[in-house]
Amino acid sequence: MAAYLCPPAVIHGEHAVETSQIVTEVRDRHPHAAWTPRIDGIAASTGIETRRWMLPLEAAVAPGNGGLRAVGIGSAQEALARDGFTQQDVDRVIAALEAIPAPQTVQERTAPAWEAVQSYGERAARGALQIAGLDAADIDCLITSHSTTPALPGLDITLANKLPLRDDVMLLPATQWACIAGTRSLALAADLVAADPDRVVLVVIAEALSTTYQPADDTLESLIVRLLFADTAVAAVVTGRPRRESVLRLDAAWHHTLPGTQDLHRLDTRADGTHFVMDRRGPRAVQETVTAMWEWLRVPHQEDPVSWHPDVLLAHPGGTRVLEYMEQTMPDAWPSGLLDHSRDSYTSGNRGGAAVFDILRRAHDAGQKPGNRAVLYAAAPGLTATALKGEWL
Repeated sequence: MAAYLCPPAVIHGEHAVETSQIVTEVRDRHPHAAWTPRIDGIAASTGIETRRWMLPLEAAVAPGNGGLRAVGIGSAQEALARDGFTQQDVDRVIAALEAIPAPQTVQERTAPAWEAVQSYGERAARGALQIAGLDAADIDCLITSHSTTPALPGLDITLANKLPLRDDVMLLPATQWACIAGTRSLALAADLVAADPDRVVLVVIAEALSTTYQPADDTLESLIVRLLFADTAVAAVVTGRPRRESVLRLDAAWHHTLPGTQDLHRLDTRADGTHFVMDRRGPRAVQETVTAMWEWLRVPHQEDPVSWHPDVLLAHPGGTRVLEYMEQTMPDAWPSGLLDHSRDSYTSGNRGGAAVFDILRRAHDAGQKPGNRAVLYAAAPGLTATALKGEWL
Protein backbone atom coordinates (compact mmCIF):
# COMPACT_ATOMS: atom_id res chain seq x y z
CA MET A 1 0.00 0.00 0.00
CA ALA A 2 2.76 2.53 -0.70
CA ALA A 3 1.28 5.97 -1.31
CA TYR A 4 3.13 9.26 -1.24
CA LEU A 5 1.80 12.43 0.34
CA CYS A 6 2.85 15.98 -0.44
CA PRO A 7 2.66 18.64 2.30
CA PRO A 8 -0.91 19.85 2.81
CA ALA A 9 -2.15 23.38 2.26
CA VAL A 10 -3.98 24.72 5.32
CA ILE A 11 -6.27 27.76 5.10
CA HIS A 12 -7.57 29.03 8.44
CA GLY A 13 -10.70 31.14 8.79
CA GLU A 14 -9.98 34.85 8.37
CA HIS A 15 -12.06 35.96 11.38
CA ALA A 16 -10.44 35.62 14.81
CA VAL A 17 -13.06 34.87 17.47
CA GLU A 18 -11.86 35.25 21.04
CA THR A 19 -13.12 32.99 23.80
CA SER A 20 -13.89 36.12 25.81
CA GLN A 21 -16.26 37.26 23.04
CA ILE A 22 -18.15 33.97 23.13
CA VAL A 23 -18.34 33.99 26.93
CA THR A 24 -19.75 37.54 26.93
CA GLU A 25 -22.31 36.72 24.24
CA VAL A 26 -23.48 33.54 25.93
CA ARG A 27 -23.61 35.08 29.42
CA ASP A 28 -25.69 38.01 28.18
CA ARG A 29 -28.07 35.70 26.33
CA HIS A 30 -28.45 33.06 29.05
CA PRO A 31 -27.93 34.83 32.40
CA HIS A 32 -30.04 32.29 34.29
CA ALA A 33 -28.65 29.04 32.85
CA ALA A 34 -27.54 26.54 35.50
CA TRP A 35 -23.96 26.62 34.21
CA THR A 36 -23.63 30.43 33.94
CA PRO A 37 -21.74 30.82 37.27
CA ARG A 38 -19.15 28.32 35.98
CA ILE A 39 -18.80 29.65 32.45
CA ASP A 40 -15.36 31.21 32.93
CA GLY A 41 -13.92 27.97 34.30
CA ILE A 42 -15.57 25.91 31.56
CA ALA A 43 -14.14 28.20 28.89
CA ALA A 44 -10.66 28.11 30.43
CA SER A 45 -10.72 24.30 30.59
CA THR A 46 -10.85 24.08 26.78
CA GLY A 47 -7.38 25.63 26.53
CA ILE A 48 -8.59 27.68 23.55
CA GLU A 49 -8.22 31.45 23.62
CA THR A 50 -8.81 32.16 19.93
CA ARG A 51 -10.30 30.18 17.08
CA ARG A 52 -10.69 31.32 13.48
CA TRP A 53 -13.96 31.23 11.55
CA MET A 54 -14.78 31.74 7.89
CA LEU A 55 -17.56 34.15 8.94
CA PRO A 56 -17.54 36.58 11.90
CA LEU A 57 -19.23 35.86 15.23
CA GLU A 58 -21.79 38.54 14.39
CA ALA A 59 -23.05 36.38 11.52
CA ALA A 60 -23.76 33.48 13.88
CA VAL A 61 -25.64 35.51 16.50
CA ALA A 62 -27.56 37.89 14.21
CA PRO A 63 -31.36 37.60 14.29
CA GLY A 64 -33.16 36.10 11.35
CA ASN A 65 -35.38 37.92 8.88
CA GLY A 66 -38.52 36.18 10.13
CA GLY A 67 -40.56 37.05 13.18
CA LEU A 68 -43.53 39.37 13.37
CA ARG A 69 -42.74 41.40 10.25
CA ALA A 70 -42.54 38.21 8.17
CA VAL A 71 -46.04 37.26 9.33
CA GLY A 72 -47.38 40.79 8.89
CA ILE A 73 -47.82 43.52 11.50
CA GLY A 74 -51.17 44.53 10.07
CA SER A 75 -52.66 41.09 10.60
CA ALA A 76 -51.44 41.04 14.20
CA GLN A 77 -52.88 44.50 14.87
CA GLU A 78 -56.26 43.51 13.44
CA ALA A 79 -56.36 40.34 15.53
CA LEU A 80 -55.59 42.23 18.73
CA ALA A 81 -58.19 44.91 17.97
CA ARG A 82 -60.86 42.25 17.37
CA ASP A 83 -60.06 40.81 20.80
CA GLY A 84 -60.89 44.13 22.46
CA PHE A 85 -57.42 45.64 22.90
CA THR A 86 -57.25 49.42 22.85
CA GLN A 87 -55.02 51.06 20.27
CA GLN A 88 -52.55 51.92 23.01
CA ASP A 89 -52.45 48.28 24.14
CA VAL A 90 -52.09 47.10 20.56
CA ASP A 91 -49.11 49.40 20.00
CA ARG A 92 -47.53 48.20 23.26
CA VAL A 93 -47.94 44.51 22.36
CA ILE A 94 -46.68 44.99 18.83
CA ALA A 95 -43.58 46.83 20.10
CA ALA A 96 -42.88 44.03 22.58
CA LEU A 97 -43.25 41.34 19.89
CA GLU A 98 -41.01 43.23 17.47
CA ALA A 99 -38.29 43.37 20.13
CA ILE A 100 -38.08 39.57 20.23
CA PRO A 101 -35.35 38.51 17.77
CA ALA A 102 -36.36 35.79 15.35
CA PRO A 103 -33.94 32.86 14.99
CA GLN A 104 -32.15 32.45 11.71
CA THR A 105 -33.48 29.78 9.39
CA VAL A 106 -31.51 26.87 7.97
CA GLN A 107 -31.07 28.83 4.76
CA GLU A 108 -29.89 31.96 6.57
CA ARG A 109 -27.29 29.99 8.51
CA THR A 110 -26.13 27.56 5.85
CA ALA A 111 -26.12 29.58 2.61
CA PRO A 112 -23.31 32.02 3.51
CA ALA A 113 -21.30 29.23 5.13
CA TRP A 114 -21.60 27.11 1.99
CA GLU A 115 -20.33 30.00 -0.12
CA ALA A 116 -17.36 30.32 2.24
CA VAL A 117 -16.66 26.58 2.18
CA GLN A 118 -16.48 26.64 -1.62
CA SER A 119 -14.17 29.66 -1.64
CA TYR A 120 -11.86 28.29 1.06
CA GLY A 121 -11.87 24.85 -0.53
CA GLU A 122 -10.75 26.32 -3.84
CA ARG A 123 -7.95 28.25 -2.14
CA ALA A 124 -6.76 25.11 -0.35
CA ALA A 125 -6.91 23.06 -3.56
CA ARG A 126 -4.87 25.60 -5.49
CA GLY A 127 -2.38 25.76 -2.64
CA ALA A 128 -1.96 21.99 -2.59
CA LEU A 129 -1.40 21.89 -6.34
CA GLN A 130 1.24 24.60 -6.09
CA ILE A 131 2.99 22.77 -3.23
CA ALA A 132 3.02 19.54 -5.24
CA GLY A 133 4.25 21.28 -8.39
CA LEU A 134 1.22 20.13 -10.37
CA ASP A 135 -1.54 21.65 -12.46
CA ALA A 136 -5.24 20.94 -12.23
CA ALA A 137 -4.92 18.99 -15.49
CA ASP A 138 -2.65 16.48 -13.70
CA ILE A 139 -5.38 15.36 -11.27
CA ASP A 140 -7.06 12.01 -11.94
CA CYS A 141 -9.26 11.80 -8.86
CA LEU A 142 -10.75 14.31 -6.39
CA ILE A 143 -11.91 13.35 -2.89
CA THR A 144 -13.87 16.00 -0.94
CA SER A 145 -15.58 16.36 2.42
CA HIS A 146 -17.61 19.13 4.12
CA SER A 147 -19.87 17.80 6.85
CA THR A 148 -21.69 20.87 8.23
CA THR A 149 -22.73 22.44 4.92
CA PRO A 150 -24.82 19.87 3.05
CA ALA A 151 -25.18 20.69 -0.63
CA LEU A 152 -26.05 18.92 -3.84
CA PRO A 153 -24.06 19.27 -6.03
CA GLY A 154 -21.25 19.43 -3.50
CA LEU A 155 -17.72 20.72 -3.20
CA ASP A 156 -16.44 18.18 -5.74
CA ILE A 157 -18.52 19.71 -8.54
CA THR A 158 -17.59 23.24 -7.44
CA LEU A 159 -13.88 22.45 -7.66
CA ALA A 160 -14.24 20.51 -10.89
CA ASN A 161 -15.60 23.68 -12.47
CA LYS A 162 -13.49 26.33 -10.74
CA LEU A 163 -10.00 24.80 -10.92
CA PRO A 164 -11.01 23.46 -13.54
CA LEU A 165 -10.38 19.70 -13.61
CA ARG A 166 -10.44 17.45 -16.65
CA ASP A 167 -13.89 16.18 -17.53
CA ASP A 168 -12.80 12.55 -17.01
CA VAL A 169 -11.64 13.04 -13.39
CA MET A 170 -13.12 10.63 -10.85
CA LEU A 171 -15.11 12.64 -8.26
CA LEU A 172 -15.58 11.09 -4.83
CA PRO A 173 -17.55 13.34 -2.43
CA ALA A 174 -17.65 12.09 1.17
CA THR A 175 -19.69 14.71 2.97
CA GLN A 176 -20.54 12.64 6.06
CA TRP A 177 -17.03 11.58 7.05
CA ALA A 178 -16.81 14.50 9.49
CA CYS A 179 -13.83 14.17 11.88
CA ILE A 180 -12.28 11.18 10.10
CA ALA A 181 -12.19 12.92 6.74
CA GLY A 182 -8.43 13.48 7.04
CA THR A 183 -7.38 9.90 7.73
CA ARG A 184 -10.09 8.13 5.74
CA SER A 185 -9.53 10.24 2.63
CA LEU A 186 -5.84 9.36 2.76
CA ALA A 187 -6.65 5.67 3.21
CA LEU A 188 -8.97 5.79 0.19
CA ALA A 189 -6.42 7.73 -1.85
CA ALA A 190 -3.78 5.12 -0.96
CA ASP A 191 -6.05 2.33 -2.20
CA LEU A 192 -6.67 4.22 -5.43
CA VAL A 193 -3.01 4.76 -6.22
CA ALA A 194 -2.19 1.17 -5.22
CA ALA A 195 -4.55 0.05 -7.98
CA ASP A 196 -2.92 2.47 -10.43
CA PRO A 197 0.47 3.91 -9.33
CA ASP A 198 0.28 6.57 -12.05
CA ARG A 199 -2.94 7.98 -10.60
CA VAL A 200 -2.79 11.42 -8.93
CA VAL A 201 -5.36 12.12 -6.19
CA LEU A 202 -6.29 15.51 -4.77
CA VAL A 203 -7.96 15.57 -1.35
CA VAL A 204 -9.87 18.70 -0.27
CA ILE A 205 -11.65 19.11 3.08
CA ALA A 206 -13.41 22.36 3.98
CA GLU A 207 -15.22 22.59 7.31
CA ALA A 208 -17.30 25.55 8.51
CA LEU A 209 -17.99 24.07 11.95
CA SER A 210 -19.05 27.49 13.24
CA THR A 211 -22.45 26.85 11.63
CA THR A 212 -23.20 24.67 14.68
CA TYR A 213 -23.07 27.79 16.93
CA GLN A 214 -26.69 28.04 18.05
CA PRO A 215 -27.36 31.15 20.18
CA ALA A 216 -30.74 30.01 21.52
CA ASP A 217 -29.49 26.70 22.96
CA ASP A 218 -29.00 26.82 26.72
CA THR A 219 -27.60 23.34 27.39
CA LEU A 220 -24.12 22.76 28.78
CA GLU A 221 -23.29 20.66 25.72
CA SER A 222 -24.23 23.54 23.41
CA LEU A 223 -21.97 25.88 25.39
CA ILE A 224 -19.05 23.48 24.88
CA VAL A 225 -19.76 23.21 21.16
CA ARG A 226 -19.69 27.01 20.85
CA LEU A 227 -16.32 27.12 22.57
CA LEU A 228 -14.63 24.28 20.69
CA PHE A 229 -15.08 24.52 16.95
CA ALA A 230 -12.94 26.29 14.33
CA ASP A 231 -13.23 26.64 10.53
CA THR A 232 -10.47 25.36 8.26
CA ALA A 233 -9.94 24.23 4.68
CA VAL A 234 -7.13 21.82 3.83
CA ALA A 235 -5.92 19.98 0.75
CA ALA A 236 -3.11 17.63 -0.26
CA VAL A 237 -1.92 15.59 -3.22
CA VAL A 238 -1.40 11.81 -2.98
CA THR A 239 0.51 9.89 -5.65
CA GLY A 240 1.42 6.28 -6.31
CA ARG A 241 5.04 7.10 -7.06
CA PRO A 242 7.38 9.31 -5.03
CA ARG A 243 7.84 12.88 -6.17
CA ARG A 244 10.44 15.43 -5.23
CA GLU A 245 7.74 17.17 -3.19
CA SER A 246 6.61 14.01 -1.33
CA VAL A 247 7.17 14.13 2.45
CA LEU A 248 5.37 11.07 3.84
CA ARG A 249 4.93 7.49 2.61
CA LEU A 250 1.73 5.78 3.74
CA ASP A 251 2.18 2.05 4.27
CA ALA A 252 -0.90 0.64 6.00
CA ALA A 253 -4.44 1.62 7.04
CA TRP A 254 -6.86 0.44 9.71
CA HIS A 255 -10.59 1.04 10.18
CA HIS A 256 -12.80 0.40 13.18
CA THR A 257 -16.49 1.04 13.92
CA LEU A 258 -18.25 0.54 17.26
CA PRO A 259 -21.75 -0.93 16.86
CA GLY A 260 -24.62 0.75 18.66
CA THR A 261 -22.89 4.12 19.09
CA GLN A 262 -24.50 6.06 16.25
CA ASP A 263 -26.43 8.36 18.59
CA LEU A 264 -23.54 9.44 20.84
CA HIS A 265 -22.44 12.38 18.67
CA ARG A 266 -24.50 13.58 15.73
CA LEU A 267 -25.68 16.52 13.64
CA ASP A 268 -29.35 17.48 13.87
CA THR A 269 -30.87 19.78 11.27
CA ARG A 270 -33.64 21.89 12.78
CA ALA A 271 -35.62 24.94 11.74
CA ASP A 272 -32.86 27.28 12.93
CA GLY A 273 -29.94 25.39 11.39
CA THR A 274 -27.48 22.62 12.22
CA HIS A 275 -27.00 21.50 15.82
CA PHE A 276 -24.10 19.32 16.97
CA VAL A 277 -25.43 17.03 19.69
CA MET A 278 -22.88 15.69 22.16
CA ASP A 279 -23.27 12.79 24.57
CA ARG A 280 -21.10 12.60 27.68
CA ARG A 281 -20.54 8.90 26.98
CA GLY A 282 -18.77 9.80 23.74
CA PRO A 283 -15.17 10.16 25.00
CA ARG A 284 -15.26 6.74 26.68
CA ALA A 285 -16.52 5.16 23.45
CA VAL A 286 -13.75 6.89 21.48
CA GLN A 287 -11.28 5.42 23.97
CA GLU A 288 -12.42 1.97 22.85
CA THR A 289 -11.28 2.77 19.31
CA VAL A 290 -7.92 3.90 20.70
CA THR A 291 -7.51 0.59 22.51
CA ALA A 292 -8.31 -1.25 19.29
CA MET A 293 -5.75 0.85 17.41
CA TRP A 294 -3.03 0.01 19.95
CA GLU A 295 -3.73 -3.66 19.24
CA TRP A 296 -3.47 -3.07 15.48
CA LEU A 297 -0.09 -1.43 15.98
CA ARG A 298 1.10 -4.11 18.43
CA VAL A 299 0.33 -7.30 16.53
CA PRO A 300 2.95 -6.97 13.74
CA HIS A 301 5.67 -6.47 16.39
CA GLN A 302 4.43 -8.74 19.17
CA GLU A 303 7.54 -10.91 19.19
CA ASP A 304 9.63 -7.86 20.07
CA PRO A 305 7.22 -5.22 21.38
CA VAL A 306 9.89 -2.55 21.98
CA SER A 307 11.32 -2.81 18.47
CA TRP A 308 8.79 -0.42 16.93
CA HIS A 309 7.25 2.83 18.02
CA PRO A 310 6.05 5.95 16.22
CA ASP A 311 8.20 9.06 16.29
CA VAL A 312 5.11 11.25 15.97
CA LEU A 313 1.42 10.55 16.55
CA LEU A 314 -0.93 12.82 14.59
CA ALA A 315 -4.24 12.28 16.37
CA HIS A 316 -7.67 13.86 16.25
CA PRO A 317 -9.86 11.92 18.71
CA GLY A 318 -12.28 14.82 19.22
CA GLY A 319 -10.85 16.40 22.35
CA THR A 320 -8.00 16.69 24.81
CA ARG A 321 -9.60 14.23 27.22
CA VAL A 322 -8.99 11.37 24.81
CA LEU A 323 -5.49 12.68 24.05
CA GLU A 324 -4.78 12.28 27.76
CA TYR A 325 -6.14 8.74 27.62
CA MET A 326 -3.88 7.99 24.65
CA GLU A 327 -0.84 9.16 26.61
CA GLN A 328 -1.86 7.06 29.61
CA THR A 329 -2.43 3.84 27.64
CA MET A 330 0.31 3.86 24.99
CA PRO A 331 3.22 1.47 25.68
CA ASP A 332 5.62 2.65 28.39
CA ALA A 333 8.60 2.20 26.08
CA TRP A 334 7.33 4.77 23.61
CA PRO A 335 8.97 8.21 23.79
CA SER A 336 7.18 11.17 25.35
CA GLY A 337 5.89 14.10 23.33
CA LEU A 338 4.37 12.00 20.54
CA LEU A 339 1.14 14.02 20.72
CA ASP A 340 2.68 17.48 20.99
CA HIS A 341 1.56 18.61 17.53
CA SER A 342 -1.94 17.23 18.13
CA ARG A 343 -2.21 19.21 21.36
CA ASP A 344 -0.86 22.32 19.65
CA SER A 345 -3.59 22.13 17.02
CA TYR A 346 -6.32 21.91 19.66
CA THR A 347 -5.19 25.16 21.30
CA SER A 348 -6.84 27.04 18.43
CA GLY A 349 -9.94 24.89 18.11
CA ASN A 350 -11.36 21.57 16.96
CA ARG A 351 -11.14 21.53 13.15
CA GLY A 352 -13.17 18.40 12.54
CA GLY A 353 -12.24 16.63 9.32
CA ALA A 354 -9.51 19.17 8.57
CA ALA A 355 -7.70 18.55 11.88
CA VAL A 356 -5.33 15.73 10.90
CA PHE A 357 -4.04 17.70 7.90
CA ASP A 358 -3.49 20.71 10.16
CA ILE A 359 -1.59 18.53 12.65
CA LEU A 360 0.41 16.95 9.81
CA ARG A 361 1.37 20.39 8.54
CA ARG A 362 2.55 21.42 12.01
CA ALA A 363 4.69 18.29 12.28
CA HIS A 364 6.16 18.87 8.83
CA ASP A 365 6.95 22.52 9.55
CA ALA A 366 8.66 21.52 12.81
CA GLY A 367 11.02 19.28 10.84
CA GLN A 368 11.03 15.50 10.57
CA LYS A 369 14.00 13.25 9.93
CA PRO A 370 13.82 10.86 6.98
CA GLY A 371 12.81 7.47 8.31
CA ASN A 372 10.81 8.86 11.24
CA ARG A 373 7.69 6.78 11.75
CA ALA A 374 4.27 8.39 11.86
CA VAL A 375 0.83 7.22 12.93
CA LEU A 376 -2.24 9.20 11.87
CA TYR A 377 -5.50 8.59 13.76
CA ALA A 378 -8.96 10.14 13.90
CA ALA A 379 -12.37 9.22 15.31
CA ALA A 380 -15.76 10.58 14.26
CA PRO A 381 -19.47 10.34 15.03
CA GLY A 382 -20.65 6.84 14.32
CA LEU A 383 -18.51 6.03 16.29
CA THR A 384 -15.88 5.14 13.73
CA ALA A 385 -12.13 5.54 13.44
CA THR A 386 -9.38 5.29 10.82
CA ALA A 387 -5.62 5.20 11.32
CA LEU A 388 -2.59 4.96 9.05
CA LYS A 389 1.07 4.08 9.47
CA GLY A 390 3.73 5.80 7.44
CA GLU A 391 7.31 7.00 7.23
CA TRP A 392 8.74 10.46 6.64
CA LEU A 393 10.83 10.81 3.50
